[in-house]
Amino acid sequence: MTAQRITVITAVHPPSAPFLSDAYTSLLEQELPAGWDWQWVIQEDGETDDVARHVPEDRRISFGQGRKGRAAMARTLGLSRAEGRFVKVLDADDMLTPGALARDLAALTDDPTIGWATCRALDYLPDGSTAGFADPPEGPLERGVVLQHWREHHYLAQVHPATLCVRRDLLLALGGWMALPASEDTGLLLALNAVSRGWFSAETGLLYRKWPGQVTSAPAHSDGVERAARFAVAEARARALASMAGWRFEGPQAARRGRARP
Repeated sequence: MTAQRITVITAVHPPSAPFLSDAYTSLLEQELPAGWDWQWVIQEDGETDDVARHVPEDRRISFGQGRKGRAAMARTLGLSRAEGRFVKVLDADDMLTPGALARDLAALTDDPTIGWATCRALDYLPDGSTAGFADPPEGPLERGVVLQHWREHHYLAQVHPATLCVRRDLLLALGGWMALPASEDTGLLLALNAVSRGWFSAETGLLYRKWPGQVTSAPAHSDGVERAARFAVAEARARALASMAGWRFEGPQAARRGRARP
């Protein structure tokens, strides 16, 4: 019997490519429910000779390259090779914890009205120590609550977008990641929550590596003018989606009964 798949998608550029081995090890440690397997789509942001040699040899891995356009473009191009019903984000320099994929699958398969899932993340510091955040209780996240929290807490969401696992059809319907130089994953999270319920797992599912070469540590990431523009368009998109009464994700069961809205 052909296994059902969850697609893990990773954007990578040369500075982060050496960390792919750690990400791969974390994938090998995942134990999935019977009948499930993972596919790893690795998409280089660019077309260099510096990434491919770091890609492990595994039939479940699909490696591709494309014109340089930052993480949003790389991930969205990688979607062309995604075979799974669900798509899990894994940045090249991060690591999943054991059980992370199984918990995502449980959240998304147990309740068909849940469109996406997130989990607790810990910063993984250069000395090997970790640091946590103030997390919400485990359970569903109703439509609109992420945008509300984000606005009320200085543009910090209560869940980490780097932990996202989402139904592939819903991800495609929203156009993938926002075409932004950064915060593209936050923009997608806000859009998803505008049209669908989500889930938060309180068990740690991601180690978010902090290192000097990461994109979010660059000065340009904190540029006030660009940051304001990124956040303004991300919020406007989420509010526009929320205002369209006919644009709601109601789950596969509703679609089969003919009650899904466009």
